[in-house]
Amino acid sequence: MSGRAKLTLFAALATLLTSWSLNALVDSQAWLLQAALLLAVQSAVGAGARRVPLARALTVAAQALVSLLLLAFLYAGKGESHGDGPLAYLVTDFGALFGQGVRDVGEFAIPAPLTDGIKLLLVSGVLLIGLLVDTLAVTLRTAAAAGLPLLALYSVASGLAGGGGASWFSFLLAGCGYLMLLLSEGRDRLAQWGRVFGAAPRRGAADSGLANGAGGQATAPVKFGRRIGAVTLGLALAVPAVLPSLGGGLLGGTQDAEESGGGAGGTISAVNPLVSLQSNLNAQDNRVILKYRTNSPQQADQYLRILALDEFNGVKWEASGRALVDVPEKLPEPPGLRAPVSRSAIEVTTSISAADYYTQRYLPMPYPATSVNIGGKWRFEPAGRTLVGDQLGRDKFQNVQGAEYTVRSLLLKPTAQQLQNAPEPDPAVQQEYTKIPDNLPTVVAETARQVTQGAKDDYTRAVKLQDYFAVNGGFRYNTRTASGTGPQAVARFLADKEGFCVHFAFSMAAMSRTLGIPARVAVGFTPGEKQSDGNVNVSMRDAHAWPELYFEGVGWTRFEPTPRSGINIPEYSRAQTPATQPSAPAPLPSQSAAQPSTGPSTTPECPPNLKKLGECGAAAPAQSTGGGGGPSVTTVLGWTALAVAVLGLPLLPMLWRTRLRARRLATGEVLTAWRELGDTAWDAGVLPDEALSPRRAASRIVDLGRLDPEPAAAVHRVAGAVERALYAPPGAEVSYPELADDVLLARTGLLASADRLPRLRILLLPRSAARISWAFAARRSALASAVSTRLTAARLRLPLKGRG
Repeated sequence: MSGRAKLTLFAALATLLTSWSLNALVDSQAWLLQAALLLAVQSAVGAGARRVPLARALTVAAQALVSLLLLAFLYAGKGESHGDGPLAYLVTDFGALFGQGVRDVGEFAIPAPLTDGIKLLLVSGVLLIGLLVDTLAVTLRTAAAAGLPLLALYSVASGLAGGGGASWFSFLLAGCGYLMLLLSEGRDRLAQWGRVFGAAPRRGAADSGLANGAGGQATAPVKFGRRIGAVTLGLALAVPAVLPSLGGGLLGGTQDAEESGGGAGGTISAVNPLVSLQSNLNAQDNRVILKYRTNSPQQADQYLRILALDEFNGVKWEASGRALVDVPEKLPEPPGLRAPVSRSAIEVTTSISAADYYTQRYLPMPYPATSVNIGGKWRFEPAGRTLVGDQLGRDKFQNVQGAEYTVRSLLLKPTAQQLQNAPEPDPAVQQEYTKIPDNLPTVVAETARQVTQGAKDDYTRAVKLQDYFAVNGGFRYNTRTASGTGPQAVARFLADKEGFCVHFAFSMAAMSRTLGIPARVAVGFTPGEKQSDGNVNVSMRDAHAWPELYFEGVGWTRFEPTPRSGINIPEYSRAQTPATQPSAPAPLPSQSAAQPSTGPSTTPECPPNLKKLGECGAAAPAQSTGGGGGPSVTTVLGWTALAVAVLGLPLLPMLWRTRLRARRLATGEVLTAWRELGDTAWDAGVLPDEALSPRRAASRIVDLGRLDPEPAAAVHRVAGAVERALYAPPGAEVSYPELADDVLLARTGLLASADRLPRLRILLLPRSAARISWAFAARRSALASAVSTRLTAARLRLPLKGRG
């Protein structure tokens, strides 16, 4: 194996060993094998391009192109499609999956589930670092500089993972990979120097001065380099362990959460109030985040609600933009609540205290609340009946962290008969909360109609939908299922029949809207676990999402389609239902939800969450993508141009030679035509030799090119014209009309004498294309010389101080 091939191998190995540190960020290592295979292909493409050889820029471009194509074909179809055809399959889905991975990174706790989006980010990141390392270490022959991208990769992984017990092992692998890369480059450089004098060989060993003797013993420089690397790596691992003050950083873990006042894992905060459910459902740390005491006679129905997601825009459910108002002493009447349900309602009091490490801007409280007593700056959103922390300053917001507050709320007891006889909802409510996106798959509405077939009223349809998910539809609760976004997520869930509360709430709400039932999704906490002292503890795994359906006279009513152990199905959805009575779901392996929280991700002008709720003025209209429109004209033209550029890249050398040949032959000059004939022979494998006379050079082209008599005669005629141009007296005519035809005839003969593969190489990868790099080098040298001359002249013109 050549020195450059070994350097390529060790560059890929160094990248792969460093990428091991990324394993701490996800809960599965399945992505690493795929990254290793793609990295091997990328390195092989680079090795082949350098062996051709291609220019450095073309080598890097070829590696990047092949890597992008492999990623597109591997991950296309796993994102949300917004069009049909191969363009949507290979491009739109690929970009959507990349964006989903970026969102998953910000929404999931570490170690995050290995979703397709996160897997794409990991693999593409490793390929990018691998390309940089290969370019610096092999293409540019500066292996020491290749440590910078390796250090960046390790630093990002270590910083996000927060160090830990396995950090020293990751550092050891990364350090060994980098040292092996340096050693490989050093041996290659030593081999290029020739004979190296080292220590005297051992008795019986063959006399050799190369880096490795015949007996396999390394010489003194190589041994010394190994020892330096081993000592340096050992010190890097040992010194932080000996000196406690160096315990942090890239090798050490972060400060213990107990010392930082954050409990077992610091503060709890998330960006998205819904998607973050999954990361906490799978969290091993189940901290208590809320404690409350209530006088409710039905503590099992005491859900703590955070906010309502009432807008399904075709991509996700989210809270629509609404104006916020000051919190009134007594909250307004709940929408839709009328007698006789309101007369049978009981007002209960709940005292709640939040943990110091729970940073939540939305206030958890029972629904529907009638009054809230809490300190701090809060705003009220009337439609969703939620309290949101106000802005206290730049990048600082009121939150529930460590708060103690009291909520008075209504315990509603609607009966199945009241819900079944509910009148038609208010037209405004009906219009707003039954909107569905145009690109919602038809299978959603068809399944809803099939499940509710025979039902005469909205209540019966709602119970049938709940039973379909929770009891008789064959669905299984699994927190490891990717949450997903977009209209296809609902269709995929109905087909796979596996998911967690987000899937069930989303799907039932969407199906209810297709049936004309006003619906939205609520996010909050299940009642929690009652303690012996009368308090109720709500932990991270008690967070939940459920659908709320609107019935006139009752208002927004909770349903429970999630088949999870410990979930309490409302009494009104079990009694006197036309369908099979939904009993408690069979226990399945489950973990309850965690805190859905909105961390204060803001801009100086306006925080996104307040902008979403209307605090900053009119909210931007929701964007809904059409289902059958396909990609836009701009997208099609852009990707068509990219495809043409990608396909035309391998043809650039051939196009350059064709244009250059036409320009040379159009001049009619003999010496220019002779230069073109020499380059044509060079492309065919006849290396140029400037020391030969035109006649001997022509004979060499004829012999090595195995030309037939007619093309051979054309070569000799061109050579004769060159001799006349060089030695004829001034004013003599040296050119002839058939000069260009003779050059083309000679080229045809050279192509005809070559086999199929060599002929293809002559056309696509002509050797004379090396003149491009020579021209660039010459221009760079001339420019540097001109700049140096001007600087020298400027210094000479400067006046000398102290003269005379």
